[in-house]
Amino acid sequence: MVNNSQVKKVVIAGGGTAGWMAAAALAKLLGKNLDITLVESDDISTVGVGEATIPPLLTFHKLLGIKEQDFMVATQATFKLGIEFENWRNEQDDYIHSFGSVGRDCWACGFQHFWRKGQGLGISADYGKYCLELEAARANKFAHLKQPAVRYAYHLNATLYAKFLRSFSEKLGVKRVEGKIEKVTNHQQSGMIESLVLASGQQIYGDLFIDCTGFRGLLIEQNLHAGYEDWSHWLPCDSAVAVQTKATSEPIPYTRSIAHKAGWQWRIPLQSRVGNGLVYCSRYYSQQEATQALLENIEGEVLTDPLHIKFRTGQRRKHWSKNCVALGLSAGFIEPLESTSIHLIQRGILRLIQLFPSNGIDAIDRQEFNRQTDLEMHSIRDFIILHYHVNERQDSGFWRHCRDMSIPETLANRIELFKQSGRFFHEGDELFGEYSWSQVMLGQGIMPRSYHPIVDLMSTNELKAFLDNIRAPIGQALNAMPLHHQYIERYCKTD
Repeated sequence: MVNNSQVKKVVIAGGGTAGWMAAAALAKLLGKNLDITLVESDDISTVGVGEATIPPLLTFHKLLGIKEQDFMVATQATFKLGIEFENWRNEQDDYIHSFGSVGRDCWACGFQHFWRKGQGLGISADYGKYCLELEAARANKFAHLKQPAVRYAYHLNATLYAKFLRSFSEKLGVKRVEGKIEKVTNHQQSGMIESLVLASGQQIYGDLFIDCTGFRGLLIEQNLHAGYEDWSHWLPCDSAVAVQTKATSEPIPYTRSIAHKAGWQWRIPLQSRVGNGLVYCSRYYSQQEATQALLENIEGEVLTDPLHIKFRTGQRRKHWSKNCVALGLSAGFIEPLESTSIHLIQRGILRLIQLFPSNGIDAIDRQEFNRQTDLEMHSIRDFIILHYHVNERQDSGFWRHCRDMSIPETLANRIELFKQSGRFFHEGDELFGEYSWSQVMLGQGIMPRSYHPIVDLMSTNELKAFLDNIRAPIGQALNAMPLHHQYIERYCKTD
């Protein structure tokens, strides 16, 4: 089915991070041809978490022409080099999943093969010693370097980020309408959304609607009934509690993810405060137990009352249905373990722009959008399940359940391939590549039984020299880098 009318009016339902990211990108990249309206209510609060990001956000900002320092000052941002996973494998060990490349690959295999042989010979250092970003995180250092380039992301205040993007968008002509959406009207024949009716009686007409209404999915689900693919049998956490605290020390350049008996705790360091939260499974923790566990494991003065969030992991069966595209929480939720929430918003926006239906909404565009989104969501889902499933913890029913549960065949195959031979193959445009999967699999305790035979072409002395030559420039770069908080002071300090 084709809707032959040109798409000129875009209506975004809901603000927050998702709504204002969509408004900013559409206004900047397609704004000359579009009339963009965003509807939100000051009376409806946003979740306001998801304050840790991953490197692709830098590309998004470059596309929009956003100056890094301006953004960081406005959002009280700090730099992020990775995520530290504490007590995930067991209650003693921790590791960092960094954003950087590890070692040097060859055409036939990844660096982990060279490292694995070196381990057997006793000539390899810890895997993370061959990654600048990981070493810098451990040393609490940061700098923008040209050679070697540092791959990084941000910790940011999500509420301030939405405000920053709102100002950016409004300067480009985006119209904001204050009000609560009372009703959604549809065309009688096509079933497409025709308008949003506000509590004031105002009616907002559009050609294309973007649903950023959060978990409730007011347009995509309540009106269009797109359906939901439930992943809670693989990702059983269904609740979170969050508080903010005053910073008691200088911010570190990584997110902390601390495993508890029935979930995990995040610590996200901004310039003057810390975002804290506990993601948990309500079958093993009551709300009271989770809140207590969080409050007993935070530092500094508590600035907010505990915010309780309920969710169901999974995704919409259709992310684009008729003339409505879901972004953010309305599209689904994989949980915040690897800071993918903002990234998925960004990917959805850019995918929509690539497939933008300027000459009418065609089923083939919707199908392609949904196909690409589905592949991406499933790949990220598998990566998150990996963290839970591969564990050695014996202290709680939650962790035993995660270890013993059945997992998707796609993930089981990847684990077995890596366990057997250290091999990993990146597919298409999936977000997490070989360095990420290798860091997490090794960190969770999967040691490959063998390595690629090409490594045996090196003598022991050649392999040792190869490994040492990787570490040398990392050490030199690390020595030249200032402490993270010192760099922030000079570069992007919020007054």
